[in-house]
Amino acid sequence: MGRLKRKPPSDEETFLRRFLGDPKRTGAVAPSSPFLAREMARAVDPQATGLVIELGPGTGPVTKALLARGVRRERLVLVEYDSYFCKLLAERFALTRVLRGDAYALRDTLAGRVTQPVAAVVSSLPLLNEPPARRLRLLDEAFELMGPDGLFVQFTYGLRSPVSREACAGRYIGRSGVPVLRNLPPASVWTYRRPGHAPAHGPKITKLIDHAERIGARFAAQRKATETLLNRQGDRMKEFLREAAERLNPPDERP
Repeated sequence: MGRLKRKPPSDEETFLRRFLGDPKRTGAVAPSSPFLAREMARAVDPQATGLVIELGPGTGPVTKALLARGVRRERLVLVEYDSYFCKLLAERFALTRVLRGDAYALRDTLAGRVTQPVAAVVSSLPLLNEPPARRLRLLDEAFELMGPDGLFVQFTYGLRSPVSREACAGRYIGRSGVPVLRNLPPASVWTYRRPGHAPAHGPKITKLIDHAERIGARFAAQRKATETLLNRQGDRMKEFLREAAERLNPPDERP
């Protein structure tokens, strides 16, 4: 009898293994869902002139959605740090350019390798794992490539913009879409543009956005306070159980 052919691992299994190997770089235990991928791709104009650079494509769910959106393969440049994912992407998406490198050093990674105009940068990087200054620098380097008309797309599991409003002030305008609840965990897609190149919201919509961000900030603060309280209560419970155990079984009575 011949040997049974081993079934290749699913994308979920592959992603989990890469996450366990380098949690900070991978940033999630599973690839983006098709629902989140489609929402990210929907922000990109397939008719715009220039390349579309995808950061952290992983196993390629957003790449697939961008192609379904109508972005031509020849326009896609995939920047991935993990060598295993790079090989997988090259096999799955022929005619796209797969570049291995550090997306957080985008200027250096693309130097001499991308010389065409760039229309959009689509990022699945785990920005919340990085300090705020590094997140802003990524945005700055992306817009150096794209120019004033560029579009930066980023998803986040957080309740607020992954690049703070204060950091963006006077430089970028961030807009959040409707939360994608059919992703695990739920996520939001943020788009960033230069001032004067973003669709303007009326005063009512702006007020709603401000209100939603204030609610998000308040919820985040309450969640943090609750976690701190639970940790303290947990420590007290451990101390109580230790003392109870010592009373029930004093040191001089232990065998």
